[in-house]
Amino acid sequence: MSHHCDFRFYGELNDFLRPPLRRRTVVHAFDGTPSVKDRIESFGVPHTEVDLILVDGGAVGFEHRLRGGERVAVYPTFQRLDGLPRLRSTPPDRFVLDVHLGALARYLRLLGFDCAYANDATDDALVEMSRTEHRTLLSRDVGLLRRAAVVHGGFVHETDPRRQVREVLDRFHLQEHTAPLTRCTRCNGRLADATPARGDVPESVLGEHIRFRRCLSCGRFYWPGGHVRRLRGRLAEVGVRI
Repeated sequence: MSHHCDFRFYGELNDFLRPPLRRRTVVHAFDGTPSVKDRIESFGVPHTEVDLILVDGGAVGFEHRLRGGERVAVYPTFQRLDGLPRLRSTPPDRFVLDVHLGALARYLRLLGFDCAYANDATDDALVEMSRTEHRTLLSRDVGLLRRAAVVHGGFVHETDPRRQVREVLDRFHLQEHTAPLTRCTRCNGRLADATPARGDVPESVLGEHIRFRRCLSCGRFYWPGGHVRRLRGRLAEVGVRI
């Protein structure tokens, strides 16, 4: 037997909808008594992007069953409504990124965030790492974020890597949690003060007697230089300071 209910999506959730369905109340037909999560994702909206669902004015979880006649309001993660429960716990500030977000991974590591990334990782591997290592999965693949096993995730709307950094910091409220130049941008290992031997760094740099750091995982050396100033300038253009 077919039923109907009214759906309204708010904020950036409209980006996932077909244009005729955006920013308006939509009459939605369905059979049986599906979960509200199932119906939300039938619109193309990944569950990872949803922070609050109101059915007839009351907050419900993803497992809530629809029976027809309800008014459903769906809010994105950046919405904060006092006194109403969120659908999941606070997402971890440890990340795993899909294969298309390599530049974002390097920038986030530069800011000190623990970011797992491999340019040959499969979708199954990304989902498993997100689940077992308690990492937030960042992706521009809607289908990947709709997988039921993904608890914490985020769709990255921006395409420019620097603006992606700004988006991630804003969405997960990380502006006060950066620790610049404490992680290796190549392998994600932690950096520690170290004294290089000859051959570890260019002779011209070694003679300057500046502070060096070395990755505890891959052994790569880091030191202050023009590349750091350039990175600071590029990120400052989008309001990110290191």
